[in-house]
Amino acid sequence: MYDFLTGPMLWATFLVSFGGLIVRAIMYVKGLSWQLDRVAYRPHMSYGMRGAVRSILAFIIPFKARLWRTRPGFTIIFFAFHIGLLVTPIFLEAHNVMLQKAFGVSLPTLPTGVADGLAWVCLVGGLFMVLRRIAFPEVRIITTAYDYLLLVITVLPFITGLIARYEMGDYNFWLTAHILTGEIWLLSLPFTKLSHAILFFMSRMQLGMDYGIKRGGMKGSDMAW
Repeated sequence: MYDFLTGPMLWATFLVSFGGLIVRAIMYVKGLSWQLDRVAYRPHMSYGMRGAVRSILAFIIPFKARLWRTRPGFTIIFFAFHIGLLVTPIFLEAHNVMLQKAFGVSLPTLPTGVADGLAWVCLVGGLFMVLRRIAFPEVRIITTAYDYLLLVITVLPFITGLIARYEMGDYNFWLTAHILTGEIWLLSLPFTKLSHAILFFMSRMQLGMDYGIKRGGMKGSDMAW
């Protein structure tokens, strides 16, 4: 089972996951229409890209956008959760050993203590994400069982990974469960709301281009609407 999950299944998972995300990004761009959106994206690309970069930076830098400053506690938890979610799997030593074996490539690795800390941060952040959906009416009203399922899919690789890391119970079972839940998470990315991993950037770029071209970004130019 281990050889299958870290061999053919890992190849298939990466192809479906990252290939699917690329397709979602292409479909997003193809869906843009200057007639519908009233933004001439291509003729004014330089103005638009400046707006796109500003828009993305405003939302990936903590407290830069006004939205992040309204609830500072949530902002800290939100960024800690996503940093742990992104950094831990990419730079974990055990994962890079597996990548080296499967694909012949590896990345710099985190010290074990740092990786453990980030994994726990991710779990605590996931718990707060659940509590937020319960506590705030404006979030609770749009939350369904589907949203909770996605949170479970997201944190399960960290739960099983920590159990295997601390050798609680049958190590081989929990290691297999960790690999399987990690691949389920990757396979979910293109087909669920987890696709915001790429679509967040696409939508921020679109909004940034909108403002960078149409809504004052080209003020003083000879563009007429």
